[in-house]
Amino acid sequence: MARIADSSFLRRSKSSPKHGTSAIRLRGPGRSRIFFAMVLFIGVYGAIAGRLVLLGLQDGDPAERFLAAQNSGTQSRPDIVDRNGEILATDIKSAALYAEPRKIPDTDEVFDGLISVLPELDTPAIKKRLESNALFTWLKREITVEQRQAIHGLGLPGVGFRRSNKRFYPGGQTVSHILGTVNVDNQGLSGMEKYVDQAWLKDLQDLGFTQDSTMEPVRLSVDLRVQHAVRDELLRSMEYYKAKAAMGVVLKVDTGEVIAMTSLPDFDPNNRQQALEAERMNRVTGGVYEMGSIFKGITVAMALDSGKVKLEDSFDATKPIRIAGQKIDDFHGKRRVLTVPEIFIYSSNIGTIKMMQKAGIPAQKAFLKKIGLTEKLQTEMPGVARPLLPPKWSELAAMTISFGHGLGVTPLQMAVAGAALVNGGKYLQPTFLPRTVEQADKIAKQVLAPETSEILRYLNRENVLRGSGRRAAVPGYDVGGKTGTAQKVVDGRYAEGIYLNSFLSAFPMSNPQYLVLIVLDEPQKVEGQRYSTAGWNATPTTASVIRRIAPMLGVVPDFVDDAETIPVSYQSRN
Repeated sequence: MARIADSSFLRRSKSSPKHGTSAIRLRGPGRSRIFFAMVLFIGVYGAIAGRLVLLGLQDGDPAERFLAAQNSGTQSRPDIVDRNGEILATDIKSAALYAEPRKIPDTDEVFDGLISVLPELDTPAIKKRLESNALFTWLKREITVEQRQAIHGLGLPGVGFRRSNKRFYPGGQTVSHILGTVNVDNQGLSGMEKYVDQAWLKDLQDLGFTQDSTMEPVRLSVDLRVQHAVRDELLRSMEYYKAKAAMGVVLKVDTGEVIAMTSLPDFDPNNRQQALEAERMNRVTGGVYEMGSIFKGITVAMALDSGKVKLEDSFDATKPIRIAGQKIDDFHGKRRVLTVPEIFIYSSNIGTIKMMQKAGIPAQKAFLKKIGLTEKLQTEMPGVARPLLPPKWSELAAMTISFGHGLGVTPLQMAVAGAALVNGGKYLQPTFLPRTVEQADKIAKQVLAPETSEILRYLNRENVLRGSGRRAAVPGYDVGGKTGTAQKVVDGRYAEGIYLNSFLSAFPMSNPQYLVLIVLDEPQKVEGQRYSTAGWNATPTTASVIRRIAPMLGVVPDFVDDAETIPVSYQSRN
């Protein structure tokens, strides 16, 4: 054991070094100095690392805002175009003014310089932003080129510009309620702008795929030419009849496409603040109204389709109906027995009630649900209002609903139901996007027998030829329709002389292609007119609209006997 230990390296380390080599040994003060230097080195770099971590923790929120601000300024949106490719909404390049407060040596100088160009920035809030310790803050979005150049010329430290996108609507107010608006960050707030965000654009933005990128345009079903014509005619009628508001819808009956939709007063989407004013709401999809006698077409269709009422039937309309202390009468009643066509043409409340009663209240409720009038309308447009149903579907409620009172729906909802009455009985949910006939056929719901739809086309045509819709006639276009004059509720009671007037029409009735719904809210009687009911205002407005839009839509006029539509079952009686 001793010999092994003697030969170990521990033993050899004690021997003298070989020739030519040397060994340095540090003792005492030298070793202490090296140890001190190492400690100092570690301490210095540790302090630096700690300071970096501290700065990162302290400035995390401003840094995130800075990065978010850069991204939000460059988000792009796709163009929106009409069915013919006309641009309705597009992005244009803009500038946004920002500040980096930590880089501003003299806040007062910068503040004074900014308000010399942008007086609206002279607020305590802006002054406070400039005096803050933030990395980044917005001062004003969407400034003009002239304003940018003026501020740039001042050479203010800590102030800069960031390129951004601003939404621009070339048509101004023309398509405002369909398009909607975006906010300052180019995010959709309403209308189809909001729909696009919800459908797919927001997901792309969250993934960062929309910065400075060019996307395929979103094509709508709307025809800009038709939209302009409808709006123009509504503006004229609204002014002429001193109406409180006006609405118009044009639908393609075989596809459910919305070709035009106008609600007046409207707003300019380039001035998004206007959209917040209550009187500029979208009444076509967001307003709920008792639609009056245009609802009688629904009741007639229900009664005929039930099989319990036939076109040749007659009903006694000689006396008013009294129920629950209420009296229901006709406006200028004939005071005699009326046939089904006469009930429709003369707009008899009494006759309509008796048809409903023969079909039955359960049949009424089932049919209204089937034709989409008791549930919220399904379409791409955000903000669609729910129908207003009676709290109890009593006998009195069923009576008033049969002629368009006691149940509130949106005008678009009424138009969609009206299309099903004349297009062969197919219910199609409306769309603001292009849809082919083949696509429509796949989703169509048969809610009415084709034979019943044929009779409804005949009745609507007869009403324009011989009834309250005479002023809607447009030679060559075989227009048919039904008037509606609904008394409005004031202080909980129906007010005489305060009306919501409408005309629900389609053309050409021999082969319906388009439906037109015109609504005037509280129109006034003008000189030379006996009444302020729908036949005197909504009906001639419809004629003016159809006269303008029919050629645009490629509908060829037919002047042969004015293309009257008469079903065989009724023609045989003459």
